[in-house]
Amino acid sequence: MMDALAREGAVLSPVIIGIAGGTGSGKTTVANKIVNKLPASQAVVVQHDWYYRDMCQLKLEDRIKINYDEPKALENELLISHLLELKAGQSVECPQYDFSNHCRLTKTRHLDPRPIIVVEGILIFAVPALRDLMDLRLFVDTDDDIRLMRRIKRDILQRGRDIESIQKQYYDTVRPMHQLHVAPTKRFAHLVIPEGGENVQAVDVIVGRLLLTLWRMNKLIPGPPHP
Repeated sequence: MMDALAREGAVLSPVIIGIAGGTGSGKTTVANKIVNKLPASQAVVVQHDWYYRDMCQLKLEDRIKINYDEPKALENELLISHLLELKAGQSVECPQYDFSNHCRLTKTRHLDPRPIIVVEGILIFAVPALRDLMDLRLFVDTDDDIRLMRRIKRDILQRGRDIESIQKQYYDTVRPMHQLHVAPTKRFAHLVIPEGGENVQAVDVIVGRLLLTLWRMNKLIPGPPHP
């Protein structure tokens, strides 16, 4: 498990960490907590959600009917190329997405390469070519009722959705696609984190391992971290 983190040596290549789990499971919270506990400028987060395909060429009523909870709804090839560029020490311009009208924005998000690259999204383990890039795969496992309540709150407050559209999308695509594409990918995880960002102990263990990896990369000065 996690060869890139386990090897002894003077210099290691950048490490890609994947964090998957169902909608509302707490993936983003886990990703942000890991990054915030690491030294400044040592890690960067890439969200799979940024890579939804642009549907602005379609009428709004047609955009609404699209299944956004399956792997082909995202431009996975672009994400893969960006991760390879980051790992090679190159900066990238990540797309940004407007979930209220299902259109890609004209502005991008500039990301510089970092020793730790954290990728999070519900479907990142469902794409073999993407999954295979990850040195460490974490699956955030949270009860369905908690995930649903978090999704409702997020979609209303952050994505400008109404409760009727949220309910319809959940029963039409989110729930069946979770069972088809997301839940089965838990078997690809190196570690399963129950209850997401609330699991402080799990986050601290992961951060401790990453601090050791950073020291081995000669990115931290001075000396190794405490055990």
